[in-house]
Amino acid sequence: MSTDSRTVPRAARLAPEVISTTGLTKVYPGTGGRRQGLKAVDGLDLSVRRGEIFGLLGPNGAGKTTTVGMLTTRVIPSSGVAEVNGVDVVAHPPQVKRCIGVVHQLNTLDRSLNAWENLYFHGRYYGMPAKAARQAADEQLERFRLSHRARSEVRTLSGGMARRLMVARAVLHRPAVLFLDEPTASLDPQSRLALWDILEEIRTEGQTILLTTHYMEEAEAFCDRVAIMDHGRILALDTPASLKRSVGNGKGTTSTVRAWLTRLRAEARSVEPELDGGDGPLDDPTVEAALLEVVAAADRLGLNLDDVRRGVTLETVFFELTGRDLRE
Repeated sequence: MSTDSRTVPRAARLAPEVISTTGLTKVYPGTGGRRQGLKAVDGLDLSVRRGEIFGLLGPNGAGKTTTVGMLTTRVIPSSGVAEVNGVDVVAHPPQVKRCIGVVHQLNTLDRSLNAWENLYFHGRYYGMPAKAARQAADEQLERFRLSHRARSEVRTLSGGMARRLMVARAVLHRPAVLFLDEPTASLDPQSRLALWDILEEIRTEGQTILLTTHYMEEAEAFCDRVAIMDHGRILALDTPASLKRSVGNGKGTTSTVRAWLTRLRAEARSVEPELDGGDGPLDDPTVEAALLEVVAAADRLGLNLDDVRRGVTLETVFFELTGRDLRE
């Protein structure tokens, strides 16, 4: 799916806030010889509107998990205010839990129950009458393409099936917000596509989705807006298309040149596989230096290098903001 012209849907722009934070902060106590604690989230101001798919991106340790933990009441904020569906997460955590659905990266299905029972008893836990819970379980299995495995033991489901069942369970009670932690991690391409087709479908019905992911191409293709975090702060927040346009203000930069060169190398090796050893003409460091000189000259002349900009992806923006250093 192309996102070059994608913007936040008008309905989402006009919809009420369903997630709102002001100065949200979490400081974990220091340990050992450390004098100060770790500020995992630092004064976060965030607004997500009903019907959005909102992506929270960042390297390991950026504060994504802590942010989601506070919004889902699992982590108590050190300061600031957070509301989900108009309810304060600190003052009224039980009310917040009733209006959210959460899908963790790890499999949290009840292995003592079959697929249908996982859904049925989830509905009953959320106060649904028995008849309504049975009907909802049947409908969710149909929607998530799992009807044929209704009586299957959870341990026999594939990774893709188990993930779809977890999402089906999370939305069965019709939550205001669905939180997804790395929803397609470890899934094969077909399972990833099937899950995203379903997520797009439930979004069209007004479901708000906040997700964390390391798959930049997914965030670029499916998210209405994304926030890039690092060191507990939001570095950028906009639509994927707008963030891509922001890199270098439309002109060539070091990142865009390297992205362009990476694509050229990949194309060259697809045509000449023998160059895959890294000894092709495009791997000569003087090539990159020459390209940077061309872009610098274009910048001085005020030219907009559209061909270079086509190589800009959300991943380019991500590295531009967070750097390339490895994180623990």
